[in-house]
Amino acid sequence: MQFDDTVRSRRAMLGSIAALGAFAVTRSTLGGTDRPAPRAVPTPVRQRIFAEPKAASVSAPRGVQPELFDRAIAALDAHGDTIRRRDRIAIADFDAPSSEHRFQFIDLEDGNVTRLLVSHGSGSDPAHSGRLQRFSNQPNSNATCEGAFVTADYYVGKHGRSQRVIGLDSTNDNARDRAIVIHGAWYANPDMLKTHGMLGRSQGCFAVGEQDLPQVFAMLGEGRMIYAGKA
Repeated sequence: MQFDDTVRSRRAMLGSIAALGAFAVTRSTLGGTDRPAPRAVPTPVRQRIFAEPKAASVSAPRGVQPELFDRAIAALDAHGDTIRRRDRIAIADFDAPSSEHRFQFIDLEDGNVTRLLVSHGSGSDPAHSGRLQRFSNQPNSNATCEGAFVTADYYVGKHGRSQRVIGLDSTNDNARDRAIVIHGAWYANPDMLKTHGMLGRSQGCFAVGEQDLPQVFAMLGEGRMIYAGKA
């Protein structure tokens, strides 16, 4: 019948509309599978910036010439890793006469200073006045040379137990070839001051009193700096 066909057509149309509506609602609710999720915006991380610490300034201990001390510290920095032990240095202050305790062992951590006698070379004081007149790096000069040295190995030679040093500057780089070392000597003993008013002279070596030698070795060891000079 015509009436039945019309009803069926209307029902089919309504079913299609309902299905389309449900599909639209589903896509609206779920956001659709073909729409990418919004990308998260990263929150910037604030970096903490630390200032580089400044190197602590080191002042000359009491009784040590500031100019000579400053030059020694500059040499310690300039020679970097060549001097591997940097807690203590020695300064041979050749402005002072040999009658004074001019070999200064300085603890850079607490500022304590130990002072001992030390001879200079005969070529540095030809008239044997007790004062160093000049430095020389020349072979066979028998003179003291100036600049920074690093202490090296020990050996036993004609002066007994001794310690080699290596010259680090152009003013003392012949030290090893010249056999410049640290050793004990009778002419550097304190009783020389009572009889002669000055120490005897070396051939350019750091000659110290025989009784002082073990203390010198203990304070220096291997790998520390000696700075020899005049202000």
